[in-house]
Amino acid sequence: MSVWGPLADRYEKNIPGRKRKILSLDGGGIRGVLTLEILAEIERKLKEQLKKDDSFRLSDYFDYIGGTSTGAIIAAGLSLGMSVKQLLDFYQDKGAAMFDKAFLLKRVKYFYNDGPLAKELKNTFGDGNLELDSSKFKCLLLIVTMNRSTDSPWPISNNPLALFNDPANADCNLKIRLYQLVRASTAAPAYFRPETLQWDPNNPEKTFVFVDGGVTPYNNPAFLLYRMATQPDYRLNWPTGEDNLLIISVGTGSSPSPGVYDNLLETLKELPNNLMYAMQIDQDINCRTVGRCSYGAPIDMEMGDLIPRTDPANTASAKLPLSDTLHRQFLYARYNADLSQPGLDALGLSHIVSDEVRQMDSIKYIDKLREVGQTAAKKVDMAHFGSFVQG
Repeated sequence: MSVWGPLADRYEKNIPGRKRKILSLDGGGIRGVLTLEILAEIERKLKEQLKKDDSFRLSDYFDYIGGTSTGAIIAAGLSLGMSVKQLLDFYQDKGAAMFDKAFLLKRVKYFYNDGPLAKELKNTFGDGNLELDSSKFKCLLLIVTMNRSTDSPWPISNNPLALFNDPANADCNLKIRLYQLVRASTAAPAYFRPETLQWDPNNPEKTFVFVDGGVTPYNNPAFLLYRMATQPDYRLNWPTGEDNLLIISVGTGSSPSPGVYDNLLETLKELPNNLMYAMQIDQDINCRTVGRCSYGAPIDMEMGDLIPRTDPANTASAKLPLSDTLHRQFLYARYNADLSQPGLDALGLSHIVSDEVRQMDSIKYIDKLREVGQTAAKKVDMAHFGSFVQG
């Protein structure tokens, strides 16, 4: 039997002309509901464009879905064939148990109690592992973790061809339970205790401690997914090119913290947001320069949005049509929302306070986060998907 199990027809061979699609999901705690509102619009428009019925799922369209932290929760759910609505309901119903500081501090064990999070992840994803030998997975999945034992990012996928996914090895990645990997990716320092995982119960050196993947450079894992899909080391070897590979990247809201810090406490409070913002921008720039950007907000006043135009020196000039190939490595679109007060005002959401929706650990403002996501989702356009959508 093929190592791809029931997905052999989809992944066994790189058939000439087959287009591959990747979905990348940022980390950001409860702000994952913003991501989900954008995904709901992507799901709706793809279903309409491709003339699918209500059984359509994003895992039917995207060949590889990857995420970090809260993005890992969403990516795991989507890869199992869950609808976006199911995941939105999950966040709405279980958000307090998973992320809310006020809820968790009632049962202090570490700084926050991780028991409810692990319980909900296990209930949702089951006790199974990463192997593709069943009908559990509908597409490839990547989860970004941070191995504190080795002090290095560990991106773990269910790609059966990957070097460390050989079932003959005692420390095969595919033998790790899915809910534990997702829990490892969401183990935010000072929020939840680290996750300890045994790769080989008979070898103490194969036991590692993990914390939130959001503290790696891959809180936005889009460029990492590109590498893991195309570089020979990962053994997928998907063809590159603007008509061969599509990457759609969805954020949890850009959350810059302007100004200066008055004290150490304020510095520590804003540090996670600062790091996440810097890392997501860096990975976004990588994708826009190596790939061809069809949509994305401006990076800054100097670079603009890096969308190719008829006059590169004039950011107001017309966009080059996607039919004019530039021989980039992939087609790329980035959907996100600026959560600063000026950014919210620009979205017509001046009634929403930036300091409230920038929080990653409170469900008090979940409805406002969803409203921001719904507004940002209006920017989703199938034209950004180029030749990768054909009804």
